[in-house]
Amino acid sequence: MPNVFVRSCLALALALPGGAALAGASSTPFGYAPNPAMMRESPAQLEARIRRSCMSTQAQLQNVPESRVRRGCGCYASRVIRSLDANELMAYRTTGVFNDSARVKAFAALDGCGLRRP
Repeated sequence: MPNVFVRSCLALALALPGGAALAGASSTPFGYAPNPAMMRESPAQLEARIRRSCMSTQAQLQNVPESRVRRGCGCYASRVIRSLDANELMAYRTTGVFNDSARVKAFAALDGCGLRRP
């Protein structure tokens, strides 16, 4: 019986670090639930959502008021929405975050609009 307990503990100890690595590799914040309204939003509404999120993030990154990053974030949101293909847009609507291919485009938009990468 002690061997079963020891083996179970060993298996658990080996499984935990791997599970933590997988969870850490996810780009979705822990406990995040996407807004179901995103499925019905027009591209213009999604662009406004991206712009608001950008303004909040960039203001914190740059330690400036949101008004100082409004123009850059408008540039960013516009470029991102125009660059996403149908599959990337659907993934964004479904999950609320950019998938890997959309993330590459989002980083290019940040760079092109003179914004800081998070």
